[in-house]
Amino acid sequence: MSGSRRITTVGFDADDTLWHNETWFRLTEERFAELLAPHAEGADLSGRLLAAERRNVGHYGFGIKGFTLSMIETAIEVTEGNVPAAVIGDILRSGRELLAHPVEILPHARETLEALSGRFRLVVVTKGDLFDQERKLAQSGLDALFDGVEIVSDKTPAVYDRVFARHGDGASRALMVGNSLKSDVLPAIAAGAVGVHVPYHVTWALEHADEPVEEPRFHRIAHLGELLPLLEALD
Repeated sequence: MSGSRRITTVGFDADDTLWHNETWFRLTEERFAELLAPHAEGADLSGRLLAAERRNVGHYGFGIKGFTLSMIETAIEVTEGNVPAAVIGDILRSGRELLAHPVEILPHARETLEALSGRFRLVVVTKGDLFDQERKLAQSGLDALFDGVEIVSDKTPAVYDRVFARHGDGASRALMVGNSLKSDVLPAIAAGAVGVHVPYHVTWALEHADEPVEEPRFHRIAHLGELLPLLEALD
């Protein structure tokens, strides 16, 4: 790595940046709506599930386990405590299926990481359940391409400041790429890094945020295949 290079560390979000994730949550939510159809309409049920997730994220954290518990809580609410045990069993089964779902890497992820490996320090910065994120990274086969892995409870400017100090030359010489403006881009920029948004086709409602206006450290790419040309242009 050149000592004159402005960016020396590149951070990557994992879910919906390196591999598919939210798609499977949406499919699970559709099955959940079918299970509870006798008790609540789809739109109302989705709203109540989202409200439960919003309440619970501070208690259970991000990831499948919190999502599963929120589905159970919502089922109890909409049935006024009369949810059949079989429905609870189906919800738990859906959660286990999510935890065991095969990892499907997104286009351009592997070749981009291979092109950057050795030229930059590469670090995964992801939030969610520790075991699940470790499982997905191992199954992806991408783990050997990273110099570090950080599985955090949340993504804040302080977290990025700490991560990029630990794995590089500080946030001012780092770039963070991810699908979530709220978690991957805006707090990284606030810490002093470059933030790169690579949109996924569907975004969890709690991750919605607006793009920053007139922010020179913000960039948007269509897919990870555009990351290397962007890094070369920035350098």
